[in-house]
Amino acid sequence: MASIYKTLSSNDITTVRDLLHEAIPLTASIVSGTYGDNNIKVYENDLFESVFDYPYLSSSANHIFDLTAGVSNNSPLSGAAVAASLDPTPKINIYNEMAQILAGFDENGSVREFDRDGDLSGGEQLREVFVVNFARLLTKDEIKKQSFTLQVLTGGTVTSPDSLMTISDYKALTQYKINSPAGEYGILYTGSAATAGTGVGLIYYQAGVAILTASLFDGDAPNYIGPNGANSSVAADNFETSIDLFSSGSISGSADAFRNRLYNISFNNTIEINSTIYFCRANNNEFNYSSNPTYLSASQIVVKNDPQENPLAYVTSVGLYSADNELLAVSKLSHPLEKNPTDELVLRVRLDY
Repeated sequence: MASIYKTLSSNDITTVRDLLHEAIPLTASIVSGTYGDNNIKVYENDLFESVFDYPYLSSSANHIFDLTAGVSNNSPLSGAAVAASLDPTPKINIYNEMAQILAGFDENGSVREFDRDGDLSGGEQLREVFVVNFARLLTKDEIKKQSFTLQVLTGGTVTSPDSLMTISDYKALTQYKINSPAGEYGILYTGSAATAGTGVGLIYYQAGVAILTASLFDGDAPNYIGPNGANSSVAADNFETSIDLFSSGSISGSADAFRNRLYNISFNNTIEINSTIYFCRANNNEFNYSSNPTYLSASQIVVKNDPQENPLAYVTSVGLYSADNELLAVSKLSHPLEKNPTDELVLRVRLDY
């Protein structure tokens, strides 16, 4: 236990923030290949399904993301005329839940719909969406901006998909949005540039959630009962031409159809490390004596051969104490450092959290 304490001033303490990144690749072989459906857990409530990197009954399985689907109250798929075949109520509930969390409420207290360009000033809304909710195990503190890429098969049929499309948060490093209650988010674009009108989804960085419009999938959609009760081949944009993925009345059926079209997902996660650095300064006339009982023998300092020599000590550790002298942390040196009246030491102690 120390018997002499030195108070650190504000000049002796500083804080730093470091961001560490890890590349996360998720291939189709994990999502819908190697293990069949043994790594997909479907719940009795049929509100979402969970994807694992190994058969989920195994103790070594890790949860990687959840999949679900939702439709807005303003979507043609939420109308009474299609309720019998598509059962929109659970999907409406999912959409409203995710929109409340990620998009928030407008000035009238109504739940905002997902906005295609993120400016919340009107324009086109994403009203039929797939939701990919990544596990904290993968995203850590957040998804790194301008690192998210998703490749998906958008054409053909559910059983025979084709037409690979790459989607990414282009230019999100400088053009991300901050008008969400869930934090920062970017627009997901098709093609190779963040051009107007090509936004097909949203990626919420801190929440670790990707929202994709169902209109991505313009394959051979089956006929369904339209809002006016007539058969429709779903050619108009406002019907979000991917009714083939929403044709199942269950959310798990829609999620399965979407999952089997996934080709690759990759992004970098972010781990934020905050550190406090303490500069522990021992001036020439400080800490030259040890309170260890073995430092003395017969009232003589054992490290001195001549009584006229200056006292010296060897520094082996640094203790950080509270204001009432309670030991809070100990830092060990890699080897002892000699301290005497002719030397000064500055020991840099870094505390990460």
